[in-house]
Amino acid sequence: MTRTAITSTTTTTTITTTPSGLRSLYLLRVVFSLIWVALVLTTSASLVSRDEPTVIAAVLLVVYPLWDAIATLLERRMAGTETDTGTDSDTGTGSTSRVTAVNIALGLATTIGMIIAVFSTIGTVLLVFGVWALLSGAIQLVVAIRRRRTVGAQWPMIISGGQSVLAGAAIAGMSASATSGLSTVAGYSAFGAFWFLVSVIALGKRGRSGH
Repeated sequence: MTRTAITSTTTTTTITTTPSGLRSLYLLRVVFSLIWVALVLTTSASLVSRDEPTVIAAVLLVVYPLWDAIATLLERRMAGTETDTGTDSDTGTGSTSRVTAVNIALGLATTIGMIIAVFSTIGTVLLVFGVWALLSGAIQLVVAIRRRRTVGAQWPMIISGGQSVLAGAAIAGMSASATSGLSTVAGYSAFGAFWFLVSVIALGKRGRSGH
C-alpha cells in the first residue's frame, strides 16, 4: 500500500510539473528560432544553391542542429522522472525516452554533417538540412503522439512534426535548384517557432484548466 501511494503521488507530480517545464523550454526555443531567422535573413538570405557559405552562414547552420540536440536533451531530462513511476507499459514513456535519444543522436550527427557541408555549397547544406528536418520531424511526430496521454496539448507538435516531414522532403528535393537559398530554411525555422509558441499557449491553457 505504501509503494502504491508513493507511485501515485510521483505520477501526479510528474504530470503537473512537466507541462510547466515544457512551456519554459518551448518558449526558449521560440526565442532562439526568431533570433536565428533574423540573423539568417539579414546576413545570408541572398545565398543560393551554387554559392559557398560565408563564415556567418556557416556558423548559423552548424549551431541550428546543435541547439536542437541540446534542447531535446533538456526536454528528455525534464521528462526523465516519468520513467521512474512504473507506468511505462501504460504510457509508453520508456519508448518515448528511446525515441528522444535517437533524436539527440540525429541532431549531433547532423551537426557533424553540417560542419562538413559548409565547406561545400549552399546546395549541399540544403540537402543535409532537408534530410535532417524530415527525420527529426518524424521523430517529433512520434514523441508528440506518445506524450498526449501523460502531458496532453500535443496537437501543435503533431502538426509541426508532420509539417517538418513535408518541408524537409521539399528542401532536400529542391537543394539542387539554382534558385534555392537559405531563405528557405529561415522560413522553415519561422514556422517551427510559430508551432512552439502555439504549444506554449496550449500547455498554459491545459495547466489552468487542470485537465
